[in-house]
Amino acid sequence: MKNLPSLNTIPNKYRSVIREKAINRARTRIVVAGGDPAKFRQDDLEIIVKEEEDKIKNSIREKGLLAVLAILGLNVFG
Repeated sequence: MKNLPSLNTIPNKYRSVIREKAINRARTRIVVAGGDPAKFRQDDLEIIVKEEEDKIKNSIREKGLLAVLAILGLNVFG
């Protein structure tokens, strides 16, 4: 059986879109918490951006699974 592509094999153009969205979310997260992104070390910023990237990728996975189930006519919530 052929393996399905994972989110690790995302084309570069989509990877950069996810990265930009994660950077924006990280910046918002820091500001909402009362911080200044300019005062963070680069390593700390990278950790926060990585967490946001993971959240976005997990959201894509979940929505993809729900879409497949909907196409198959399976109702998970009913």
